[in-house]
Amino acid sequence: MQDAPLSRPYRTTPVFDETSLPAALRREHRTKPGAWGVIRVLEGEVIYSIIEPAAEQRLTPERPGLILPGQVHFVTPVGPMRMQVEFYDHSPVMAAN
Repeated sequence: MQDAPLSRPYRTTPVFDETSLPAALRREHRTKPGAWGVIRVLEGEVIYSIIEPAAEQRLTPERPGLILPGQVHFVTPVGPMRMQVEFYDHSPVMAAN
């Protein structure tokens, strides 16, 4: 029996903090078709807001956020934080940092 391949992103954003987080991530936007994303909070917290179906999640280093292909969403920092986004061409394995 072979081990399952590791889930590796094809792209990872730079690390953003509460002041460097781009405006484009703070307003409604979507991933492209066929692209999944994982929001990885390295320090602090962010609010991950999904437009449809409406949902809100508080993300922490222990709780990453999954972005589905084409899902409209945005993030809001909660005080000092550091985060980055990983992009996958398949449904990623979700694990805390």
